[in-house]
Amino acid sequence: MNGSAILLMVLSLTVVWGGLLVSILALRARPERADFPEGGLGDHREDDAITERDT
Repeated sequence: MNGSAILLMVLSLTVVWGGLLVSILALRARPERADFPEGGLGDHREDDAITERDT
């Protein structure tokens, strides 16, 4: 491998592993979202279903 290939490999590995490290640290700082509604209350997902027509 020449120098440019090694440089590109090191750069791409830094981006991938750095993104993984940043995402882990962000999840450790705020592990659970608090702005979601509680489950089971007012859950009307069946009302939003696609209308089925027998044509």
